[in-house]
Amino acid sequence: MTNNSNLPKTQPNKNRGEAAMDSGLQSDQKTATTERKCETWLSRPVPRVKRHSLPQLTAVETEPSTQCPQCHSMTTNTALIFNSYVCPHCDHHLAMTARERLADFLDQVEQELGQQFHAGDPLTFVDSKPYPQRMQQMQEKTGESEALIVFKGKLRKMDVVACAFDFRFMGGSMGSVVGDRFVQAAEVALEQKIPLICFAASGGARMQEGVLSLMQMARTAAAIERLRLAGVPYIVVLTNPVYGGVTASLAMLGDIHIAEPKAMIGFAGKRVIEQTVRQTLEEPFQRAEYLLEHGMIDQVVHRHQLNDTVHRLLAKLMPS
Repeated sequence: MTNNSNLPKTQPNKNRGEAAMDSGLQSDQKTATTERKCETWLSRPVPRVKRHSLPQLTAVETEPSTQCPQCHSMTTNTALIFNSYVCPHCDHHLAMTARERLADFLDQVEQELGQQFHAGDPLTFVDSKPYPQRMQQMQEKTGESEALIVFKGKLRKMDVVACAFDFRFMGGSMGSVVGDRFVQAAEVALEQKIPLICFAASGGARMQEGVLSLMQMARTAAAIERLRLAGVPYIVVLTNPVYGGVTASLAMLGDIHIAEPKAMIGFAGKRVIEQTVRQTLEEPFQRAEYLLEHGMIDQVVHRHQLNDTVHRLLAKLMPS
């Protein structure tokens, strides 16, 4: 048995490259140590806080904004209000509530009419829920008591009565209270000999009130006829959309009919007509421009020019 302790000890041979690297590191360490010894606190660099640059946020990311249904661009609500709810990117006319509409139209509001009228439940109508419960739900959602708002005020220093439908409230449907408020607006205009302007946006008669809703078509038509006989101007502004019993009554009985661009206007809906005639109705069927071409309305006016246009027409229609 061989004794390993008697074998000669061999040193591992170092690679020449490794030896050169070790010597270089030792030289660098000596140099760095020498520099630190020569460096004073006055010559040291001033430590600074590193600031991470954050991306600049746009207005639509910091303010409440609305997406345009036409071009899908985002616009701040503030910019929409100052632009009369017209998309600055594609010129699409966005929907407005009744109060927003009248506030944008009138220069001064003096009085609100028709707040004393409240809907009942004469038919005890129930669809998916009772009619009073549905009314309460709509009132809480919109903050309005009914689908029609009536103001008396001034347009360019001219006394007028203006009413507007709120499509958020059960699709702007016309029930007994809507009829009551419109008739009262017509009576005030008739009594004071001042023009009546109506901004229509409705799906038609309110089915929950049955024949009582259909009776409002005759009531509003009779009130408009009294205005005509007295020579009091009545102008209708058709907004998107106007259908059903409202189209068949107060919305098409004006002295002048103005529509906003691309507003949908008709009696029966486009899909109902397609299913009846078994044909596909292409654009711009039932659009404001289509109705203007076929003589159903008098003008298509951009929202920015609407106030001046209505005032100019009223100045010509009002007796001197």
